[in-house]
Amino acid sequence: MTRREFLALSGTLGAGVALSSLGIDMRPLLAYAEELKKIDKVKSAKQIYSLCYYCSVTCGLICSTDTKTGKIINIEGDPDHPVNEGSLCAKGAGMFQMSARNEHRLTKVLYRRPGGTKWEPKTMDWALTQIAKKIKAERDKSFITKNDKGQVVNRLETISHLGSSKLDNEECWLVTAAVRALGLVYIDHQARV
Repeated sequence: MTRREFLALSGTLGAGVALSSLGIDMRPLLAYAEELKKIDKVKSAKQIYSLCYYCSVTCGLICSTDTKTGKIINIEGDPDHPVNEGSLCAKGAGMFQMSARNEHRLTKVLYRRPGGTKWEPKTMDWALTQIAKKIKAERDKSFITKNDKGQVVNRLETISHLGSSKLDNEECWLVTAAVRALGLVYIDHQARV
């Protein structure tokens, strides 16, 4: 018996004893729990061991995939991994929410025209095109080639960039390289969850 199974069993028994001492009949609840065990997708799923890629700690993950569709249905920390021993930070714990399997994941943006009162759904491609146009226009207008002393500086001080904690190391490097190529000097990253 693993530590996790021992704690789950202890908690269940303790809760059962506490509730039964109050006069609550636990038999229907226990029967329902047994039925759930039989159809539990995670227990019948194929488990694949992987690594979290959001930072250089590289915590171990267990990805449960549906044996029929091959799609991920659950992600949890690997209790046997020497780095994280089953625990995950907020980014790792939320990894499943970033997958395409999340039915609540946003696939469109909402746009309200200047002076408008209604939100219009737009595609991500449309939004990226609009952002690129605005960045290009601002860069063309405000790019500084030389400072007051005549030294070449090639910078853009009217746009800043704040990175997201949902980016992995490689994505952070790529984004930083791209914004530096635009000439941005005000760059920060929010990886502190």
